[in-house]
Amino acid sequence: MMSPLHQAALNHPDAIAIESSHKAVNPSITTCNNTCTTTRVSYAQLSGLVHCVVQQLQSQGVKHGDIVACVSHNNIEMICLYWACIDAGWIFLPLSPRLADVQINQLITRFDIQWLWTDNVSRKTAIKITHWLDIELPQKIPLPPNQAIEVSPHQASNIILTSGSSGTPKAAVHCLTNHLSSAKGAATFIALAPSDAWLLSLPLFHIGGLAIIHRCTLAGACIVLRDPTLTLAEQLTGSNITHVSLVPTQAKQILQQHPAALNNVSALLLGGGVIDSTLIEALQHQHINAYTSYGMTEMSSQITTTNANLLGHHGHPLPSRQLILKDGVIWVKGECLFLGYLTEQGLSLPLDDQGWFCTHDKGQLDPKGQLSILGRMDNMFICGGENVHPEQLEAVLLTHPNVAQAIVFAVDDTIFGHLPAAIIDYCVEDISANAIGLDSVNSKAFDFKTVNIEAVGLKTVDLKAIDIDNINLQLSQLVESTLARFKRPRQFFCWPKDIVSSGLKVPRKSIINAIQTQIDAAKKNAIMTLNNND
Repeated sequence: MMSPLHQAALNHPDAIAIESSHKAVNPSITTCNNTCTTTRVSYAQLSGLVHCVVQQLQSQGVKHGDIVACVSHNNIEMICLYWACIDAGWIFLPLSPRLADVQINQLITRFDIQWLWTDNVSRKTAIKITHWLDIELPQKIPLPPNQAIEVSPHQASNIILTSGSSGTPKAAVHCLTNHLSSAKGAATFIALAPSDAWLLSLPLFHIGGLAIIHRCTLAGACIVLRDPTLTLAEQLTGSNITHVSLVPTQAKQILQQHPAALNNVSALLLGGGVIDSTLIEALQHQHINAYTSYGMTEMSSQITTTNANLLGHHGHPLPSRQLILKDGVIWVKGECLFLGYLTEQGLSLPLDDQGWFCTHDKGQLDPKGQLSILGRMDNMFICGGENVHPEQLEAVLLTHPNVAQAIVFAVDDTIFGHLPAAIIDYCVEDISANAIGLDSVNSKAFDFKTVNIEAVGLKTVDLKAIDIDNINLQLSQLVESTLARFKRPRQFFCWPKDIVSSGLKVPRKSIINAIQTQIDAAKKNAIMTLNNND
């Protein structure tokens, strides 16, 4: 088959493929005013640029089937590199610029990566790669190639790193057919036309970012790159952007700070986190056409999609996807299902004997077959014989106006087995960065009486202790009145500010581990204090 990019260049040669406020590729295709310089690349021009990148990298020695890694923020060169990989049969591996050099070096060794391109030359000193790639987009953009370029849609085309719930990156391998099936299915619910423009608000090392590339290319629509000099709200305000994908935290921030920024958006796709009812209500109040989806890297992005609703469901499977429940666990298959995980031994695709892939997500279907997500199997814990799904509690906690983010996890208890605890990113100024709410330690669990937090080595709140105590009390009451008393968090901790995510999703395991370290230190110090008092 012909590459979707070159097909778009034939069908919509003059349609704008990419709009960017970054440094111009070619001064002849920029629009200048007093505030910014905008680069617009048509599909015909993008086709020609990709052909140049293929020639450049072939001359540098890249062979069919090689992994081509890149460490970069979204830009025109990166999009060209992806489509060049499709044309030449290379495997595109985008890596987060937030990854430390040592992490990138570990990945290079693990997957025997020989080729790497970066938009940050300062990183070339510490990253140990056999061959650095040079990409120079020409000032004079050539015409697209005359002959049709045939590609193999079922061969490996890219790798997306996904940590899942383990915290250890898994390398999910896709083929072009996976992405095209995903994009075509998505288009049946969210229409996209050559006159539309989708903001590339998600990085290309995330499956959601790569999905936007394919949706726009199939439709001949415009991909708008994020302007790093503007906030999301500023870029959306008064722009020609019609479609945008956001994680719930991003949508909340825009609605709280600049609600009018979304007025011109015809489709807002939400995913990648817990979507609470207050966010849905706010979007409905603004008359914003919002959609919620359930998806995953292994299924090339969206699995189900529906209009945002207060019932909490995510709709039915899109075309080319199949979904069933086995003992309350979601299993999927279809044309969107990835090729497998890349391991040192080769590709590994864990399926049952009927070809179903286990998502490890708990879900339920209503009488209309609409899917609701209960949470991850490995996040669930048992409290006094009852199953507790942290995501359910987190959705309730997020409805509080002073909560920006929330993670619920289990702490050990000798009576109940486990008790819920919550890590809260409070929307209150001047809060101490350390744990709060641990003003008492479960005496039955640790076999000693109430311990003052100074005694166990945790800092107190400097300025807003009363505010936080009140919020914690309100949160406990909120969970108790909405769900059940036994599900209320017994302890609250401040969100650790020193943990940085390398992707879009909250690094759940790292944050919980950081708090668990504080708890363990508290136990140790408390025991030492008791021993010294004996």
